[in-house]
Amino acid sequence: MDMLFNGWGDPAKATPLPEAVTGLLRDWLGVKPLTAASSRLEEIALPLPALDDTAHQALLAAVGGREDGVRVDAESRVRHTRGKSTPDLVRMRTGDVATDAPAAVVLPDGHEEVLAVLGACAEHGLAVVPFGGGTSVVGGLAPRARGGFVALDLRRMKRLLDIDPVSRTATLQPGLKAPEAEALLAEHGYTLGHFPQSFEWATIGGFAATRSSGQASAGYGRFDEMVLGLTLATPQGTLETGRAPRSAAGPDLRQLMLGSEGAFGVITAVTVRIRPVPEVRRYEGWRFASFAEGAAALRTLAQDGPRPTVLRLSDETETLIGLAQPEAIGAAAGSGDEQPSPGCLAIVGFEGTEQDTAQRREGAAAVLTACGGTFAGAEPGERWAHGRYSAPYLRDSLLDAGALAETLETAAYWSRLPGLYTAVRDALTTTLTEAGTPPLVMCHISHVYENGASLYFTVVSAQSDDPVPHWTRAKHAANEAILAAGGTITHHHAVGTDHRDWYVREAGELGIAALRAVKDRLDPDGLLNPGVLLPTD
Repeated sequence: MDMLFNGWGDPAKATPLPEAVTGLLRDWLGVKPLTAASSRLEEIALPLPALDDTAHQALLAAVGGREDGVRVDAESRVRHTRGKSTPDLVRMRTGDVATDAPAAVVLPDGHEEVLAVLGACAEHGLAVVPFGGGTSVVGGLAPRARGGFVALDLRRMKRLLDIDPVSRTATLQPGLKAPEAEALLAEHGYTLGHFPQSFEWATIGGFAATRSSGQASAGYGRFDEMVLGLTLATPQGTLETGRAPRSAAGPDLRQLMLGSEGAFGVITAVTVRIRPVPEVRRYEGWRFASFAEGAAALRTLAQDGPRPTVLRLSDETETLIGLAQPEAIGAAAGSGDEQPSPGCLAIVGFEGTEQDTAQRREGAAAVLTACGGTFAGAEPGERWAHGRYSAPYLRDSLLDAGALAETLETAAYWSRLPGLYTAVRDALTTTLTEAGTPPLVMCHISHVYENGASLYFTVVSAQSDDPVPHWTRAKHAANEAILAAGGTITHHHAVGTDHRDWYVREAGELGIAALRAVKDRLDPDGLLNPGVLLPTD
């Protein structure tokens, strides 16, 4: 099944807005219903593909002559246009696709075919954008190509190539969606343990290319920490990395390729560590009087243990609205009853053996209680687990209702986190209020480390008459605030084109020059995802 071309995921899973939320949008934010209907796929006018017959035949030859291996029909090209950020969706809903649509969609079946496609594209001057689940929210699928480009869809490369139960490793092809990878590993009694919000649609290759981080990162780690080896197809040949789990043989090329977002090559195989499928999973809720108090508790667990598998904390606004529990959104804020402040809700989860889980739960409970937390029972945690992949569907419903809804994230050291939190909230609130659409800004800590944590912001406001530049101004203000406050421009959403100019400043002139040298060696014609990650000039 393909994703909605102008929304998220499976239309059968659409999340209707509760009546309380509709009232909040109207009364708090001045949201007005949209008057124009969203474009339908069959109504979108798309120019003919900028692909001459010679190039078409070369691409066909690269995929073994399979006619369905090179697609130039309008529907295929529309479905491979852009990603799933709010600006992407707003443009798609209005039928604005011509500027970013690929000339063709190419579907290779294996590493050698990827190399052949890259060779054909180099010969004919076609840029190449690797395409996995299409879930980018930072402009990672909208290259700045001088001419036409092809979307290299890796969906046919979806095999479990190897599993080593002695070393507890598995080698996966990049086109596997996360649920497919989990199902294949589960047949052998293992799990990857990587469960980002995009889990249902994102792919193994995409996780590696963007340094993804899953919701159970406190226990399983980020995806880049799971990767032991990579195979990369480049216009200059094949790059193999990862002979052993750790090595002192020079700089780690794996780390250079992780997060490269298709700008250095196409990932064709990923070797990852795997863990036994947990015997039990337990999720529960804890409440704190303030975000600062809750953050201090999370820091204590992250630094001194025992560390849960899942550890996240919503601020006061997100807790009040109920965003941490999608099925209860708006219940408290829209009830009309006088209620005490709900404080902040933390979700704490444990996965593993029965004995290990029990020990860590008991130890964590003692720490959280000592830090001022109050146990809220299993219900908040189980409700979060049930709705953990629902937020993107909720965003679609908010857009349908006339609201602007978007997210952004960052990370910093613990000592800088309070200032970063305030700076980003203030930047978003000030910019959108001055534009006449005062926002609701919510935040949660979603990933913790011994030395710092991430902040994940959700912003909702009324839509303006021109919502894309309206949001872009707010996003740029938040980006400036992030760098000024000592945060990183992205923790797990990647760089894409949306963060690229701020990434250049974060990495520094010499750092960008070093990355350019790598790209020039692997991709001398600059065909791989141009303008994504690195500027084109």
